[in-house]
Amino acid sequence: MTTHTPLSPAEDPTGTPGPDHLKAGLKNRHLSMIAIGGVIGAGLFVGSGAGIAATGPGILLSYTLAGALVVLVMRMLGEMAAADPQSGSFSAYADRALGRWAGFTIGWLYWFFWVVVLAVEATAGAKILHNWMPGVPQWGFALIVMAVLTATNLSSVSSYGEFEFWFAGIKVVAIGAFLVVGALAVFGVLPGTRAVGADNLLHHGGFLPHGVGAVFTGMLTVVFAFMGSEIVTLAAGESPDPARAVAKATNSVIWRIGVFYLGSVLIVVTLLPWDSADVTSSPYVAVLKHVGLPGAAPLMDFIVLTAVLSCLNSGMYTASRMAFSLGRRGDAPKAFARVTGRGVPRTAILASVVFGFVAVFFNYTSPKTVFSFLLNSSGAVALFVWLVICVSQLRLRRILERETPEKLTVRMWLYPYLTWVTIGLVVFVLGYMFTTADGRQQMVLSLVAAAVVLVAAQIVGLRRRAAARD
Repeated sequence: MTTHTPLSPAEDPTGTPGPDHLKAGLKNRHLSMIAIGGVIGAGLFVGSGAGIAATGPGILLSYTLAGALVVLVMRMLGEMAAADPQSGSFSAYADRALGRWAGFTIGWLYWFFWVVVLAVEATAGAKILHNWMPGVPQWGFALIVMAVLTATNLSSVSSYGEFEFWFAGIKVVAIGAFLVVGALAVFGVLPGTRAVGADNLLHHGGFLPHGVGAVFTGMLTVVFAFMGSEIVTLAAGESPDPARAVAKATNSVIWRIGVFYLGSVLIVVTLLPWDSADVTSSPYVAVLKHVGLPGAAPLMDFIVLTAVLSCLNSGMYTASRMAFSLGRRGDAPKAFARVTGRGVPRTAILASVVFGFVAVFFNYTSPKTVFSFLLNSSGAVALFVWLVICVSQLRLRRILERETPEKLTVRMWLYPYLTWVTIGLVVFVLGYMFTTADGRQQMVLSLVAAAVVLVAAQIVGLRRRAAARD
């Protein structure tokens, strides 16, 4: 039986910064905004168009199913994180619940996911900036945004928190304004608009124009937009009161998903026909044009750029903290676990950024070969992470109830029944990915990547045992 290991001094946020201590540099307002903004990515503003095109108004069901899955997974993760805040979050819990191989494998896969995201977001941000200032080459802007945010993360954890506070704040204000304006337009209150009723939801082929199966296909296009919700459980370890921060973030995830995703997508498919070309390409711009807002496209470009920079900033932070945790546990080079006097894991940050720069290079030189492989081989990592969280919680809950029940300040609902239901849902989505060409390619390559990391975990484990015998 795996035993529960208490929070190690090296990852104790109250410890004094030194060669192996993180620093509690994130304030409560930072954590609150990271939690709120973590679910609002560029995928909401841009990627939702593909989901609407694939599913029609029934995309609301896709978001509901995916959102429910995230809420359940976050509740489980919140239970473990509130009981034992760790910089490695679910990787550290998998290590304890399932074995060193599990923590190693999911930790490195998660790190791999986020360093690939760095390249995606740096390129997306550079494209917007290049459109504004075509005199500067696109790769130049990619280099600039990567360098600026690298410097921010290297400075201190509070610098990361401050940048993310304002990035997330802009996203939240933008979505809030969109919801208010959109709702007024739906009821015909805005000048030049009339109440639309449910015509666009029920006509144009009906609520499910492509059939019930399209709901699950749409779910595949939106499920990965929720990746990032778990960042707050990593960041909480560098706050003054980790348990309280995790509990607050976990309890608010339902309304965050309900308001930001379901609310805004409902506005889109209610106001405009789902099969409109404008909705498919850029749904939020289409709504702003519909209500007569001047400069809708440039305004949305600014909001998307903010979302991109926020994701890039958080991606650097998240990848580096996972690398730091892997280093602390002996699953990565020891240098990854060293921190500066400001409590920043400099080597872990630089290693993550270097790989990100390499991925950006391949995005420009080999977008359809090397970079396509990197992107697709990390495509199912979100689902792998969620599955590991579920299985880890299933085992750690029993350990916590037996050894330290007072630490269960956040509890998974209807344990263990809802945990098993969630495991079934994740496995179903993983299996359903094989039914589409893109999903099948992502699953196969992601499984290859997972197998490679798993083999590496076994090799490291063998060397560790051999060294212990010597």
